[in-house]
Amino acid sequence: MTSTVPALGTRTAEGSALQAVLLDMDGTLVDTEGFWWDVEVEVFAALGHTLDDSWRHVVVGGPMTRSAGFLIEATGATIPLAELTVLLNQGFEDRIDRALPLMPGAARLLAELSAHEIPTALVSASHRRIIDRVLTLLGAHHFALSVAGDEVTRTKPHPDPYLLAAAGLGADPARCAVVEDTATGVAAAEAAGCRVVAVPSVAPIQPAPRRTVVSSLEEVDLPFLRGLMTEMR
Repeated sequence: MTSTVPALGTRTAEGSALQAVLLDMDGTLVDTEGFWWDVEVEVFAALGHTLDDSWRHVVVGGPMTRSAGFLIEATGATIPLAELTVLLNQGFEDRIDRALPLMPGAARLLAELSAHEIPTALVSASHRRIIDRVLTLLGAHHFALSVAGDEVTRTKPHPDPYLLAAAGLGADPARCAVVEDTATGVAAAEAAGCRVVAVPSVAPIQPAPRRTVVSSLEEVDLPFLRGLMTEMR
């Protein structure tokens, strides 16, 4: 985990109950969920296997070990998990080196959070090597810290990544707003006790207590996130 964390009291706006914002990466800030599926299709094609498109909803948003393990079992491919992980990560890196499309509203939201000095973390199930590559392109200065899927014993849908991020920022998870695009990520954030904004990318997500569903990051700004905390009172 990388971090440069200023004192919370100097960075939280006076009178605001919002202590930190924790952001997912793939499908939330960067339009890369499709990249992962395309790479998986290509890698398995080279191994002589065709992926069923219905499996996309199974693997989206999950940790690499779970997604890759599922595809090995589903196809019967004879490739070690560790070797497959390397191939998938390399294929993904090649794609983002060619282009890294941002989700609508992502650049504006990051700039707004930075301008108001809101403690912000990037929390992803992707491996550190992938996160660092994306941070270089996205702007590492927007984030006080980042948590990668291969840095926690249990990644999403377990709460550990979001609990680690909140602790690193010195924030109460209940006063953190999380922005996620998949049911797996939403489950992790809710298990950590955070207030969740879901921006579905591949599969629908239904509203629920402590969960607000929007169609785009263009609907999310700092007053919106602070309002979520006000609703809790």
